[in-house]
Amino acid sequence: MLLIYSPKITNRLRYIFEHIFEEMLGINFSITTDKEIFIEFDGAKLNYSSRQFEDELFFYASPLLFERGIKQQRIKVESFEDTKMFYISRSNSDLPFDPFAASFYLISRYEEYLPFTPDKHKRFAAGNSLAFKNDFLQEPIIDKWVIKLRDSLKKRYPEISFHPKKYKFIPSYDIDIAYSYINKGLLRNFGGYFVDLKNLNFKSIKNRTKVLLGMQKDPYDTYNWQLKLQKTYNLQPLYFFLVGEYGAYDKNISIESFSYQDLIQSIGDICEVGIHPSYASNKDILRLAHEVKSLAKVLKKEIHRSRQHYVKLQIPETYQNLIDLDITKDYSMGYPSQLGFRAGTASAFLFYDLTLEIKTKLKVYPFAAMDVTLKDYLQLTPEEASKKLQKIIEEIKEVQGLFISIWHNNSLSDTNDWKGWRIVYEEMVKEAVKIN
Repeated sequence: MLLIYSPKITNRLRYIFEHIFEEMLGINFSITTDKEIFIEFDGAKLNYSSRQFEDELFFYASPLLFERGIKQQRIKVESFEDTKMFYISRSNSDLPFDPFAASFYLISRYEEYLPFTPDKHKRFAAGNSLAFKNDFLQEPIIDKWVIKLRDSLKKRYPEISFHPKKYKFIPSYDIDIAYSYINKGLLRNFGGYFVDLKNLNFKSIKNRTKVLLGMQKDPYDTYNWQLKLQKTYNLQPLYFFLVGEYGAYDKNISIESFSYQDLIQSIGDICEVGIHPSYASNKDILRLAHEVKSLAKVLKKEIHRSRQHYVKLQIPETYQNLIDLDITKDYSMGYPSQLGFRAGTASAFLFYDLTLEIKTKLKVYPFAAMDVTLKDYLQLTPEEASKKLQKIIEEIKEVQGLFISIWHNNSLSDTNDWKGWRIVYEEMVKEAVKIN
């Protein structure tokens, strides 16, 4: 048992202490506001306040965890050993900064509640973030801080024991467009022929015709290949299906298609499945509720997992809507334009709603890498992408974190723009499952 002293116990303080000590380090703790009880306690203890009492482990407390509401924070980032730090302390603190306030700032996504300039999809862009501006976006920085905290505790109290988390890899797939040609109906296929003819894309016309005549497999039908790879490496993947109505950014085949239902059911029989809320549902909870209900009807079971289409995550509204619909796990925490750690961590965490000042029941699982990030946003070659993925995986393994990747069935087709990218995925999987 670790005893923590704080002059005040707030929801913010309890939340971040529970996450760091219980979830990440696996140790029990208790908080007291009584100085005498704390001073007399004969065991491992941590003082989180403005002054040290005796020789206990001491961390100078910044105001953030004792505040209510949202306001601009004066943050200066400095280098610290092999990483960065902020909420810097000039006192005799055991670390030269406040790891609890800094962790809360990142993991609560505090900066996303403040005014910002959105991208064309009205998302919080990676370039707006403190992590990107200060060059630590591709570090699981909270996990690194927690290791330093653990080492400080162990040095001061050698008898203390930890039960930390272990590295884990979860491959995940977004099914935005289940098939390239089949099951789209006459109108959409005639439209496809017209566009191909207009662009003089005779190769696409030939391939479309062969697929529709049953002479060739649809190029986006990579599901058996995925499942075979998963079986080879004993993986436990997640699939997110887009089932919303057809629109400008939602172009999957209809959920009414028996073929699409068969695909969902066949994958759902052996893998975990979640909803991929449509672009149009982001501001429409009734539409979102209908999509969740439609997917549940096909699978004949309740839906508790989600990842936003286009990573269209708007905090806190998106998460509030998911909570209202009994979604308990979300996998949208990451940037479409950059690799790395949007919330500063490679660990899952419960969402803290700053507008309500409460810890919610929604667990957030951050992803670190996505196929379209590598190819389209960063415009990397397959060889360059493999090197970037290897570096990210190494960072996560170093802190015993969680590596979640996002790929699409079409990006594994090894055709057209995605020629040469299937090998990138295979190399990523081999690296991810490799035991160091």
